[in-house]
Amino acid sequence: MTEEEKDEQFYRDTESVAFPKLDDRQLAMLEPLGQRRVVRRDEVVFKAGQRDLPMIVILSGELEVFEPRDGKELLLGVGQPRDFLGDVSMLNGTSALGTGRGKAEETEILEVPAVVLRKALSELPGVGEPIVNAFIMRRERLRRDRDFSGLRVLAVKGSRDGHLIHDFLDKNHIPHRLIKTDSDDGKALCARLNVTDRDLPVLISATGAPLRRPSLREVAQIAGLLRPLAAEGTTEILCDVAIVGAGPAGLAAAVCAASEGLHTVVMESYAPGGQAGSSSLIENFFGFPTGVSGGELTYRAQLQAFRFGAKFSTPCQALTLGFADGEYGIELQGEGCSATLRAKCVIIATGAQYRRIEAEGREDFEGVGVYYAATAMECQFCRGATAIVVGGGNSAGQAAMFLSESAEKVLLVIRGSGLAATMSSYLSRRVETKPNIEILYHTEVRKMTGGKCLEAVELENTQTGERRTVETRAVFSMIGAKPCSSWLPPEIERDEKGFIKTGPAVADSPAWKDASRPPRALETSHPGIFACGDVRSGSVKRCSAAVGEGGMAVEGVHQVLGTYS
Repeated sequence: MTEEEKDEQFYRDTESVAFPKLDDRQLAMLEPLGQRRVVRRDEVVFKAGQRDLPMIVILSGELEVFEPRDGKELLLGVGQPRDFLGDVSMLNGTSALGTGRGKAEETEILEVPAVVLRKALSELPGVGEPIVNAFIMRRERLRRDRDFSGLRVLAVKGSRDGHLIHDFLDKNHIPHRLIKTDSDDGKALCARLNVTDRDLPVLISATGAPLRRPSLREVAQIAGLLRPLAAEGTTEILCDVAIVGAGPAGLAAAVCAASEGLHTVVMESYAPGGQAGSSSLIENFFGFPTGVSGGELTYRAQLQAFRFGAKFSTPCQALTLGFADGEYGIELQGEGCSATLRAKCVIIATGAQYRRIEAEGREDFEGVGVYYAATAMECQFCRGATAIVVGGGNSAGQAAMFLSESAEKVLLVIRGSGLAATMSSYLSRRVETKPNIEILYHTEVRKMTGGKCLEAVELENTQTGERRTVETRAVFSMIGAKPCSSWLPPEIERDEKGFIKTGPAVADSPAWKDASRPPRALETSHPGIFACGDVRSGSVKRCSAAVGEGGMAVEGVHQVLGTYS
């Protein structure tokens, strides 16, 4: 079956999920939440790029949705009575991808404001599930639609900055297209927009407006990811719990906290998912007998947190943590955040990052040959060629298996003599028996060479001293783990490797000596501040364990706040 045939089959199979009709009971439950009005032919109901748009329920007549592009219109669909318009942007507040307008002479609609809709989806039985499933499926169909553009990134082939924007949008599940300047479309866009080499990369918004050499913060603003957490004119945000990091631990904490009524704010520096989000397939996660991609798992978790009212801001990196008097005694300030976040409790879930390969020339190929994730986006760089994966843990094994489906050969480079001590047995057996995966024991990467992009690496066997040069366009670094904890003040104690101490390990800390109780299991050396997931000293470094710790941390928050006994 060709890719086109697979897509056609996918669209047929998902039609009923993506476009369900509302029944009388569902319409009656939504009616009190919105306002009826009549739309005339060609009257615009919402525009591409608009944020926090309402859900539109069609009561009579017709509405059409289209993507405006370079003076033309790509029809996305026509809504009829009992249909509703919208996708996940109504859950997470990101920018609308299309424009909606009246098609019939008169169309009566019910407009349900986004903030009201999000609350209703978690409270109204029989309404939330089909609507949320439809929103998710519609976004997935758009991401697979070859005719749909979404945001467009215009960049030179092999551009580091272009790849960074492409990666940022991809990891945040924003539909977009990367257009190379030497392609026919790229040449036409450069001519029409008067783009020169010094303007690149260019981000073209859903309205067609070009943004030259944008920062990630500007990209996030166009996509609707960077949300104002504070009310206009204020410099402080008050919340029950602030969660720093949106990997599995932080997302689990956000879902638990928000669903249990806590005012929850999440700061994420790049994209939800953490290391787990870059995993092509997690096969040992509870409830998924055939496995699930890390990106899909964590994306759905974020939507779940949105549905319960958690507030996210991306990119928003925590830079300082301080302490103040009063009920909101913990302060967070961050890059990309427009206000000081004051919280009653904080959950630190910043995770850990893969270490950089200590090889000559490596810094020249970051993002253009050296990668720290193995998803479908990175996979295209090594199709039919040789890929190198460095590391011996589960993430490295999953990456090797995933890449082996499209790469001609995968070299798994490890420093040790075997995989048994660092990789799950089921995964190590698969890696060892896959015909096009070669494991290089006692081996390290010494040098990387190439022009604008990576072209070759030099490997050394540390036992024999023998060196060999391998032609490759992609090296995937998945070695070790460095905790993201350097931003924390001395009051938050860490072990010799930088991982945050919790529970009994901090019982003798100054802040606890005069306390009326001992620290709880995941509580740090300062009361009311918790750590969970990979950043915590002694954590298991598994996705399922991080999720469990996120829930445990929220239990500790409830006990500190006294919100229930």
